[in-house]
Amino acid sequence: MQPSRPGGRTARTRERVLEAVAALLLEDGYDALTMDSVAARSGIHRTTVYRRWRDTGGLLADSLDAAREQPWEPPDTGSLLGDLTEINRQIVAALTEEPSITRALIAASFRSPAAAAALRSFWEDRYAAAAIVVERAGPAEIDARTVLVASCAPIFYELAVLRSPAADGLAERYARAAAAGVTVTP
Repeated sequence: MQPSRPGGRTARTRERVLEAVAALLLEDGYDALTMDSVAARSGIHRTTVYRRWRDTGGLLADSLDAAREQPWEPPDTGSLLGDLTEINRQIVAALTEEPSITRALIAASFRSPAAAAALRSFWEDRYAAAAIVVERAGPAEIDARTVLVASCAPIFYELAVLRSPAADGLAERYARAAAAGVTVTP
């Protein structure tokens, strides 16, 4: 992918193309996502789409990069349990909204190595940003990423893998289980 200018025509082109990617994924899934369908949907000439993104993997990777560029701050409720619960609530909301671009991008990442790499990078950034919620509450030897994964991975498993409905208290249940493993310092 070529570097882009932060504004102007390049930014507008990117926005239109990524909106088309999202719309196609949400409407018909990964199989509907072709370079030509994105060009037609976005109104951007197909040569530009091919030159800038090269293939559907590049489109998906850029979609995930754009999501990573969105500002996100970890919650600060005053407690580890509260912070983990709030993070989990955000995940539940992203996975249960209809239609869910989060679910669509996760599903697409299983079909595209470029999207899979971009999704890993997205989550690494989120885990790094969220580490503060564990660091504020626990001793230094606690691995923040492990606590975060223990809290939120079951949400993904329940909602994205098992495709279970979001049960009441789902976010709190797994946050409580993860927080129980952390010895809080006074």
